Amino acid sequence: MAAKKILYIGNKLANLGRTPTSADILPGLFEKEGYVVYSFSVKENKILRLLDMLKSVLVLSNKVDWIIIDVYSTQNFWYAYLCGKLSKAKGVHYINILHGGNLERRLRKNFLSFFHNAKYNIAPSEFFYSKFSAVGLTNLKFIPNSIKLDEYNFKERHQFGPKIIWVRSFAEIYNPLLAIQLLELLVQKYGKSALYMVGPDKDGSLLKCKNYAEKNKLPVHFKGKLDKKIWHKLAEECDIFLNTSTLDNTPVSIVEAMALGLPVLSSKVGGIPYLIEDGKDGILFESNNLKDLADKTFKLLDKQLDANTIAKNARKKVEKFDWENVKDQWNDLLT
Repeated sequence: MAAKKILYIGNKLANLGRTPTSADILPGLFEKEGYVVYSFSVKENKILRLLDMLKSVLVLSNKVDWIIIDVYSTQNFWYAYLCGKLSKAKGVHYINILHGGNLERRLRKNFLSFFHNAKYNIAPSEFFYSKFSAVGLTNLKFIPNSIKLDEYNFKERHQFGPKIIWVRSFAEIYNPLLAIQLLELLVQKYGKSALYMVGPDKDGSLLKCKNYAEKNKLPVHFKGKLDKKIWHKLAEECDIFLNTSTLDNTPVSIVEAMALGLPVLSSKVGGIPYLIEDGKDGILFESNNLKDLADKTFKLLDKQLDANTIAKNARKKVEKFDWENVKDQWNDLLT
């Protein structure tokens, strides 16, 4: 039987220093499963990227069995929407992979046909599955974002200190300043503390964070964007993973932290409560609430919460995200 051919549409910008997306990761995994994959686009300019994506649909639509499209909630939504419409016009089945913490706002009448006309809409979280099923979509499939679990060394910790790692782009929606304000309180209460912040600047938030840290003489280590293996190595020196976002779906960085053995402290937004059971395999705090975040962190460090058990439960939970399990769901869909 000839190998199935896939055209993958998404933002392939990791080589430009951006955080890797599904479009940087999934095509290579599909190729290892025996599929022939064409993937677009690596263009940095947004207009050129859109044109590159549309051209790929026009040129390759009669050569592929499937078109897979990453669908995000903001400006990038239009790439997906236009490519989906063109795929439909060319008579090729397209599959949407739903991303972005605010994508449900696109579930309006004028966009619904884009989702209805897809062969499948892949919800990588139970949060998205519930949101999209509520509008009557019958072509939904739940397939979680995957990791290769054997690449994540679980480190069991018996002592937990105020050494925190934060991994995200510096953008207002991810609220990086809150992490630094928490560190300020940790220094006051425990003395020696540290915060490692990993990620590129997206909207100028990095400079604001650096200025705040410098003004208040806080031990913040700004590491920039790091290769996955490097930040995993850095994580071994830390005891807590912090996510401060105000809008989110199911961040892969949280899944990675759970796999590495770091207890996760996260804001209770979007799809995160569907991923983390508060007090069992992670700790949730009210979004943008420094007092609640500090109280939960103090309880963790003062052993009022069992961080070791939380970390072990988290590792067990994320086993279902292992590519060796997830790939069977994709193969059933595509073959």
